[in-house]
Amino acid sequence: MENQIKEKFWNIPNILSLYRLISFPFVLYIAIKGFENLFVLLLVINLITDILDGLIARLFNMETKIGALLDSYADFGTYILAITGVILFKSSDFEPHKISIIIFFVFFLAPYAVSLLKFRKMPSLHLYSSKIAGYIQGFFFFVLFVIKFYEWFYYLTIFYAIITFIEEIIVQLYIKEMGSNLKGIWWVIKSNEKH
Repeated sequence: MENQIKEKFWNIPNILSLYRLISFPFVLYIAIKGFENLFVLLLVINLITDILDGLIARLFNMETKIGALLDSYADFGTYILAITGVILFKSSDFEPHKISIIIFFVFFLAPYAVSLLKFRKMPSLHLYSSKIAGYIQGFFFFVLFVIKFYEWFYYLTIFYAIITFIEEIIVQLYIKEMGSNLKGIWWVIKSNEKH
């Protein structure tokens, strides 16, 4: 039984998520020290590994509960890194958009609050909308740090993210226990109708 647990844990998607978790304090340190180019390079690597871990897990049937949890923690860390980079290196681009940023953060934190209050654990729903939002946000941060700030892209990213956060909240209010890879509200309701 122990070997089965190890086999499930030590796969490529989990190693990629683990890399993002382990690299988090180092990349944060690089940002705080003001090494923007190195920070951008490491953040882009984190964004790419974020895409790859989920893609490989789905394509090669390597999805595990521990992998979903690792990915959720690693995603949270990547958000913190991106936000830190924005504050330290790109704050002038975001200065005119303070209200939308506050609204975004309220919705961003709400699913975590609901999950912690209701289930006493971090969410790891991995809805389709969340995955798409992750790709959009990752691409936005890539464009922001490598090319420049585009206001239309910023608002598209914010708008879609808020819709995703609302779906996450609805799913969490609907389900009785925390699950992962739940796809979306339609699948959750359909699954519940079968039982």
